[in-house]
Amino acid sequence: MGRTEHKQQQKQMNRKKNWSNIQKPIKILLLVMLLVVLGGLIMVNQLIASSDVSKLEELEPRPTFIYDQNGEIVSKISNSNIEGVRLDQIPKELIEAVISVEDQQFYKHHGINYFGIARAFTQNTLKGEVVAGGSTITQQLTKNAFLTQDRTYSRKFKELLIAMKIERTYSKDDILERYLNQIYFGEGAWGVQRAAQVYFGKDVSELTLSESATLAGLIKAPTHLSPYKNLEKSVQRRNIVLSLMKNEKYISQAEYEEAIGQEMMLADSTLPDYTGKYPYYIDHIIDEAVNKYGLTKNEVLSGGLHIYTELNPVIQDALEEVYEDDRYFPESKPDQLIQSASVFLNPKTGGISALVGGRGEYTYGRFNNATQLVRQPGSTLKPLVYTAALEQGYHISDLLVDQPINIDGYSPKNFDKRYRGQVTMYDAVAQSYNIPPVWLLHNIGIENGVRTVERFGIPLDEQDHNVGLPLGGLHQGTSPLRMAQAFSAFANNGVMMEAHAIVEIEDSEGEVIGKWREQSVEVTDAEVAQQMTYMLKGAVEVGTAKKAQITGMEIAGKTGTTQLPFAGVNGSKDHWFVGYTPDIVGAVWLGYDKTDAEHYLNSTSSFTAPPIFGQVLSKSISEYPTKKFNLPLIAKMKKELEDQKEKLREKERKLEKEKREQKKKEEKERKKREKKDKKDREKERKDREKKSEKDREKEKKKREKKEKKKREKEK
Repeated sequence: MGRTEHKQQQKQMNRKKNWSNIQKPIKILLLVMLLVVLGGLIMVNQLIASSDVSKLEELEPRPTFIYDQNGEIVSKISNSNIEGVRLDQIPKELIEAVISVEDQQFYKHHGINYFGIARAFTQNTLKGEVVAGGSTITQQLTKNAFLTQDRTYSRKFKELLIAMKIERTYSKDDILERYLNQIYFGEGAWGVQRAAQVYFGKDVSELTLSESATLAGLIKAPTHLSPYKNLEKSVQRRNIVLSLMKNEKYISQAEYEEAIGQEMMLADSTLPDYTGKYPYYIDHIIDEAVNKYGLTKNEVLSGGLHIYTELNPVIQDALEEVYEDDRYFPESKPDQLIQSASVFLNPKTGGISALVGGRGEYTYGRFNNATQLVRQPGSTLKPLVYTAALEQGYHISDLLVDQPINIDGYSPKNFDKRYRGQVTMYDAVAQSYNIPPVWLLHNIGIENGVRTVERFGIPLDEQDHNVGLPLGGLHQGTSPLRMAQAFSAFANNGVMMEAHAIVEIEDSEGEVIGKWREQSVEVTDAEVAQQMTYMLKGAVEVGTAKKAQITGMEIAGKTGTTQLPFAGVNGSKDHWFVGYTPDIVGAVWLGYDKTDAEHYLNSTSSFTAPPIFGQVLSKSISEYPTKKFNLPLIAKMKKELEDQKEKLREKERKLEKEKREQKKKEEKERKKREKKDKKDREKERKDREKKSEKDREKEKKKREKKEKKKREKEK
């Protein structure tokens, strides 16, 4: 054997020896791995076996929850929209449509589509977060019935375990039946039966192929694909489902073409009734969700949503308590209740803290006076016009005309029918005189006043462009909500936040589908706002709104009273008060729904609306930490006002003195005249007496002469 061959043999022997040495650890490792796998399988099987899936025996309704500002549930809107049906009641076309679009391997897998999971895992790895699921129908049923909608691996693992337990416990048909009875189809419809009724107004058994494909197409994104919201998208989705059904050989080409050619005939949208706490506030939430966030009423009422709001339960409870007590309202006529509405909001955020839209028994969909009312605001509009004057350079101490005026035939009168010649702007606001703001608007220009009022969010018609604007006799009018929003700018140093009730909306899966975005506008500057607050504080302290006062808290506000639309009756149509503290703004309205010669308010607003405001604040005072207004920008103006008032008082004292002196002079003249008159009367009396005496003497002599002649004749 040569040296080369010997080396080769030696190498082979070394390799065999090395392999033998390596083989032993591998065998141990493989054994360990096998034991781990077996242990894992045993543990997984135990977890699967211990999973409780009995909940699938029940049909669970999905109420919409309303949360207050503290995150506490204050109302639950539910009308049990799930109506279970057996699988044999569901058209096979609907079953096939759902399988085609949601889980084509449903009858072949054992609850898990491993290819789908692998594909989803790859996508998630690339994205660095869980973005895809690869769920089967069984997994979707698991997620809807047992788990949250969090996209985490731990939640996904639980989903797989429960899905496998479901597959071991129920047949495929049982799983499909439960899935179709629990899945959400949008518009508040849970389950195929309710979906058939909501969208097509029929029993599920009566659905056509086209209608079945439409419902199957909604499952992916029911909110966005609802035909009530976007018919075109819904039709496109239906056609995709029909195409998938054709590919899976469930329908023929002819059936496909016939179905896609059919027009979608939707049922009239019916709204379920609901009862719950704070119905008027809930009404407004529904309207806001529909108008601002694009939801439908059915979705809001029973779509399993979670709606987080600005509602303050302490203030809302106080408001509800006041409105349930008739003592705080004028006595109504037997055949018609005096109506009222109030809304309170946070001036710093615009969040609606509390709202009541009417008195008497509530019925669903009732007219909400707090938000839907359109009535003339009366003198509550004056502060907005005064704001325009302040922006033009006027100040709270300036003197305004308070005497008869005539502007193109318009001659306003003060409520007390008195005239004071000149008054400070402060007193004009506090005492709600009518002539000064009309004169002022005429001076600054009507359009300046109009632009300011509209800037505060109060809509005006062309007919409102006149000097009578400050008195609030608008062609149309406004609502308590708009007035509260407008006055919030004064409490917030000139910045007006848009009033809103909803902070955030989550769907039934926890996805945010609507979120409040702050919207604000600087309607005036801080100095002007503070001047207005000081004057409106005066209206509560010494003016027309004194009944809004509560102990230990500064309040600013303005009353408003509107005239009756007919003459000959002493009364009013609407009563208003819009008031605020640094922490809250509230607007209160009272009036009859139908005002006529038999139904009107007897007093002025000073006696009705401010006390309601005061009562609400008194009952919820714990919510208002700031007791006094901070008005640092107008310290000099307040001093000027006091100086001006002192000048007016001095002028008034001087006038009083002149009046007294004039009165004394007139008294002296009167006495002098009386003395002269008395003397003249005495002289006249004496003259009369003297004349009478002469006449009597003359008459006596005449009689005597006559008697004498008579005697002589007789002789």
